[in-house]
Amino acid sequence: MSSPVEFIQSAALGTRMTVRRRLHADPSGARFTDAVGYLRERSATEITVEARHGLVTIAMAEVTAAKAVPPPPARRAPKHPLPNSE
Repeated sequence: MSSPVEFIQSAALGTRMTVRRRLHADPSGARFTDAVGYLRERSATEITVEARHGLVTIAMAEVTAAKAVPPPPARRAPKHPLPNSE
């Protein structure tokens, strides 16, 4: 089994993935956070993931887990149809 960093280094740009990283001195007591999105940039020291709410830059030294994930599910139709505007 490869390490998370090895996985990221070998993944093609554009791969959808989840990356867990270690937080430093978070006041809420949380120790980890996840970024789910598309791998957009990669260097020897950091990666950039395009998540739903924007670009997230993550230092490789903070990565504790990473794996490929499937595309997001299609959006559902509204439960109640919208009124006809005619």
